[in-house]
Amino acid sequence: MKVLAWPATRLGPQLAAALGCECSDLQLHRFPDGETLVRIATDVKGEAVVIAASLDRPDDKLLPLAFAADAARELGATRVVLVAPYLAYMRQDSRFHAGEAVTSRTFARLLSSTFDALVTVDPHLHRWASLAQIYAVPSRIVPSAPAIAAWIAQNVAQPLIVGPDAESEQWVAEVARLADAPYTVLEKQRRGDLDVDVHLRDALVGETGAPVLVDDIVSTGHTLVAAAQALHATGLRDPIAVGVHVLADAPELAAIRAAGVSLLVSCDTVEHPTNHITLVPELARAVRAELKP
Repeated sequence: MKVLAWPATRLGPQLAAALGCECSDLQLHRFPDGETLVRIATDVKGEAVVIAASLDRPDDKLLPLAFAADAARELGATRVVLVAPYLAYMRQDSRFHAGEAVTSRTFARLLSSTFDALVTVDPHLHRWASLAQIYAVPSRIVPSAPAIAAWIAQNVAQPLIVGPDAESEQWVAEVARLADAPYTVLEKQRRGDLDVDVHLRDALVGETGAPVLVDDIVSTGHTLVAAAQALHATGLRDPIAVGVHVLADAPELAAIRAAGVSLLVSCDTVEHPTNHITLVPELARAVRAELKP
């Protein structure tokens, strides 16, 4: 097999090293009119091709990735697998207001028409029971809970795992089980992208553990800010926060720190300054399993 990597990112070279195969960056050229030229600079004839590109900022990536997948097939690739640790457009899984596009379903159709298989990490499955409901190609989900639990067990004494909302409970409970730690879940009410209310569901009076907030996606950071404030109100120490997919920019990171989060770490599903937990070995195992004859 060969890995084709989104340019100037770590995922492709790291994945290729774990797979023991060649890696080549996709060569992209943007014309003045906004169109993109894609070039594959390695021979892929007779090879299974793994395209490594996390799908943060997906609107800029989708067309070049589709061009790359089609070019790989035309150049003789036997299969084209997308490794996208962060899978975009999963949160719009219903028509919440009249006239809205259900983008998770549309995005799934586009990727399914472009790639032969998909490998990702903890997609935001809320109303969809599985990726198979919307994706027409085989998909493999790498769970982040074991790696997160291992990091917490190695770096936090007496952790108390805290989920920011009811949706997180099943996943947070698994992290807590693997880390051999207690957990609780907060109640969240979202009134808008920037308006989130979080409060305690369980009494934590007298709790002495080190709170570790665990969330799947950290974008605006408002959920973490509200959760940290709710924990402070109980007299707990400043929490650590762990995000699977952290998309927050500098202003959001500053707001999270200002709210009293002592440390924010993330899995390397999206390249980010907070990356401390790698999932590359697990991604490589999923790729090998998908390409196994």
